[in-house]
Amino acid sequence: MKPNLIVLILAAACLFSCSKDGDNNTSNPIVGTWFAAELQIDDATASDEAKNSRDALNFLTARQCYVIKFVFNQDLSVTAENSVNYIEVTTTSTGIDIPCPSQKDTDSSTYTYVGTTLSIVDSSGNTVTTTATVDGNTLTVDASGLDIPFFNDSGQLIFQRQ
Repeated sequence: MKPNLIVLILAAACLFSCSKDGDNNTSNPIVGTWFAAELQIDDATASDEAKNSRDALNFLTARQCYVIKFVFNQDLSVTAENSVNYIEVTTTSTGIDIPCPSQKDTDSSTYTYVGTTLSIVDSSGNTVTTTATVDGNTLTVDASGLDIPFFNDSGQLIFQRQ
């Protein structure tokens, strides 16, 4: 009888101590690695700069070149990689080309995400606050609230979780 009782206790201990993989970010849905995939703007009201930024992002994303990346960690640290300042448009005999930038700026800092408010404190101590929503593996951010050159004019910047 004692061996059965010991097996039962061990089985119960295993049952209650096991956790599911993937449960680590249920309390904070923004945790993960996110790549900017699209800039959604209103063509009727958007500036030419916003339209050009959208077109460049679409062109590069189609080539699997991601110029904006955020890594949000459970410990509320965030790393941002940004290649936007290194985008160069070149003309060729067949039209224009935008090579994937090989350079990037990297900034590590902290963030908070409460409700739909995302606040990032950069390494200089400046706080950028914007509206952000997570729907599965899609993060939608109000681009006008970000401090990313060429992508902070208007619209929604759409990120995909990798």
